[in-house]
Amino acid sequence: MRTSDSLRKTYGETLVELGKENKAIVMLEADLGNSTMSALFGAAYPERYFQMGIAEQNMASVAAGLSLAGKVPFINSFAVFATGRAYDQIRSSVAIANLNVKICGSSAGLSDFGDGKTHQSIDDIALMQVLPNMTVLSPCDAVETEKMTKAMVESKGPVYLRINRNDLPVVTDPNAEYHIGKMTEMVKGKDVVVFATGIMVQQSMEAAKILEKEGISLRVVNVSTIKPLDVKALEGYCEGVKGVVTAEEHSIFGGLGSAVCAVLSKKRLPIEVLGVNDSFGTSAENYSILLKHYGLESEDVAKKVRSVLAAN
Repeated sequence: MRTSDSLRKTYGETLVELGKENKAIVMLEADLGNSTMSALFGAAYPERYFQMGIAEQNMASVAAGLSLAGKVPFINSFAVFATGRAYDQIRSSVAIANLNVKICGSSAGLSDFGDGKTHQSIDDIALMQVLPNMTVLSPCDAVETEKMTKAMVESKGPVYLRINRNDLPVVTDPNAEYHIGKMTEMVKGKDVVVFATGIMVQQSMEAAKILEKEGISLRVVNVSTIKPLDVKALEGYCEGVKGVVTAEEHSIFGGLGSAVCAVLSKKRLPIEVLGVNDSFGTSAENYSILLKHYGLESEDVAKKVRSVLAAN
């Protein structure tokens, strides 16, 4: 089992593999193919690879047309551009029509550490999950990315996939069953449950180790499908706990935290939401600096857990 790997490269390689059998898969790129790794598909199947230039709005509209023609189009750009720049076209041409268009937002969250606030997406989950018919996926590692990409091809309707730019530790069991909508308990615990997504799954698992030394039992659940949210499973994981924490590399508004709070609004459980606190990103020398600056480390998860316990 691999210990660390690139989500971007896994995404590109998986689509190359799937493209051998499924000739309907086509790839559209907004001039970032070597970064999003869509270029791997282009090298393998140049006749099914469309370089659209820096024109995400047009790319989304063309993808809608290709979908109507029976193709399975994947559109690719940095997450901030794939969702924000093309929002009107995704809403009007893809989501309203419920077309089979797949959107890959690469370098999501703060993971494009060097390019600052213009290239970092702390609002992409909010933009996509508010759209009816849209499925929103957020893998925590390369293994889950591979499974998600395969599931996206098999599913019908619009899907948004947000991918981290950096190599991440692998925590997903490669032999575990996967389907869109499934939550996975990563760490068993009984005192507090953390619903985490993306890189915050790994951080929450580390927080569980920190808290175990303090006699606190933390349950960690990977919510890799933000929408549709499995309400029954979410409520089940809250049974018997003293509090709830959500953790995401996204704004505290409109993301996983907002979705979980909406579901648990009638539950009498203290809830803490961990994410980016109503601010844009910034440039840094490396990714770790940004995670520390924005309070997205394992110790920050642990602090939130202590806070909900103190509220009892």
